[in-house]
Amino acid sequence: MGGDDRTIGIIAGGGQFPLLVADAAREQGFRVVALAHRDETDPALSERVDEIVWIKLGQLGRLINTFKKNGVKKALMAGTITKRKMFENVMPDLKGIAVMSKLAVFHDDDILKAVAAELDREGVEIVSSTAYLPDLIAPEGCLTRRKPTREEERDIQIGWKVAKELGRLDTGQCVVVRKKTILALEAIEGTDATILRGGALAGEKAVVVKTSKPHQDLRFDVPAVGLGTIEAMVKVKGSVLAVEAERTLIFDRDRTVSEADLNKISIVSIKNASMRFRL
Repeated sequence: MGGDDRTIGIIAGGGQFPLLVADAAREQGFRVVALAHRDETDPALSERVDEIVWIKLGQLGRLINTFKKNGVKKALMAGTITKRKMFENVMPDLKGIAVMSKLAVFHDDDILKAVAAELDREGVEIVSSTAYLPDLIAPEGCLTRRKPTREEERDIQIGWKVAKELGRLDTGQCVVVRKKTILALEAIEGTDATILRGGALAGEKAVVVKTSKPHQDLRFDVPAVGLGTIEAMVKVKGSVLAVEAERTLIFDRDRTVSEADLNKISIVSIKNASMRFRL
């Protein structure tokens, strides 16, 4: 079947992002073909797309064949894959095994770039995950009523440097800081668990910094925060969430900011750690 410029493919993980992308793409007149991952993707996606095929993690050959059969020339990756399941539920087909065998280390970016390269060889271009939802991208500035204190600004600066280094190593994107002390670094457990772990050590007023990787490929693995992030901070009496402007997704922005304001949490979106908010 030939390619169709009005068809978009979604390689869907978990969370609300795939559903939001599907809705936005269809509203813009696109036919949406989704490859959904079992035990990860919300089943509600099946009602929001024109075609859906369920696969196991690693079934790259089936993914490619489905897209080619449906005339998909452009696709995007949206949603999360629970990292620990990479050790539990991977069922690669021959194509998946061929790609994985070329990787020396199973880092997020290495895996995703290898998949994108294989799709490109098969005539399917991976485009930015934010292509149809630019409004989700965090604008620059302080988004809440409360701004960080001078002490919190110093913690942001420290956390920013460490988070960038963590990203350079392709290990994680989130750091928890309190009084110039690094309390938690994100690894396989994810952002919310990192916040709970670091926040428990802080006791209160933990500063959470989440940045993109220094050479982040915005086609996939874009940092994301939302209501769940703030709820995790509330549990440990956190005080500041700092994210990278124009390189972070904020889901349910209005509700997220309202919940932060209610709990006197500051949300700041900055381009570099030297910015100041005490204007």
